[in-house]
Amino acid sequence: MPTLQIGRAEIAYDLRRSATATERRITVTPGHVEVMALTTDGDEDIAGFLDRKRQWLFNTMRDMERIAASRHAVPRFMTGSKIPYRGRNMPLTVRRSDSERATVTYRNGFIVDLPHWAGDDPDHLVASELRHWLKQRARRDVKAIADDLARRHGLVPRSIRVADFANGWGSCGPEGNVLINWHLIFAPRKVLEYVVAHELAHLRHRSHGPEFWRYVATVAPGWESPKAWLVKHQSGLSGAFLDLAV
Repeated sequence: MPTLQIGRAEIAYDLRRSATATERRITVTPGHVEVMALTTDGDEDIAGFLDRKRQWLFNTMRDMERIAASRHAVPRFMTGSKIPYRGRNMPLTVRRSDSERATVTYRNGFIVDLPHWAGDDPDHLVASELRHWLKQRARRDVKAIADDLARRHGLVPRSIRVADFANGWGSCGPEGNVLINWHLIFAPRKVLEYVVAHELAHLRHRSHGPEFWRYVATVAPGWESPKAWLVKHQSGLSGAFLDLAV
């Protein structure tokens, strides 16, 4: 593993080359430094980049050590935390980078890269970025499910969007405008599919009478199981990400 000497400190780092990256980058997590270089970079290019980032890297690692040592309580949004997603609790990794903006990626867990200007207590920023990412993913999933139901069953709402709900998981207005609670992104995919199908079924049957449930069975076979899951877990699900409702 290559190292970088900064004063008396010798900092080991992993070097990774990316064919898709357009700029070099450094990410720092507790006990680990990764340097991402371009595939065209030679040793001198990497050395020059690290030399320019030498002071930033030293300050960032010192700050992370100081923050970790001074914290008496474990914050919710830090490396090692668990984030609910599609019925599972997925690990969170929070890293420091030399970029200008925060980014969220998902690879068998959430990775939040914080910008260089993030302060000593970045929990709110991490929460905000995760909330935005999860709402975007909920919108994408709802659209895909609705498009499939429109293609297979001709259920085409006037509009469909995700929203924050005080109560309930979805609604279908008299004019065919459908709303879906974005917190369903925390539930298994089958639960989200059931709720979307349920609300779109109201385009054909407004009430919850026997005809409605017979129709739901045609557009969402086996709906009883995800409905039961939702009833059982609804209290925990609605508060699963309370800190993100900001």
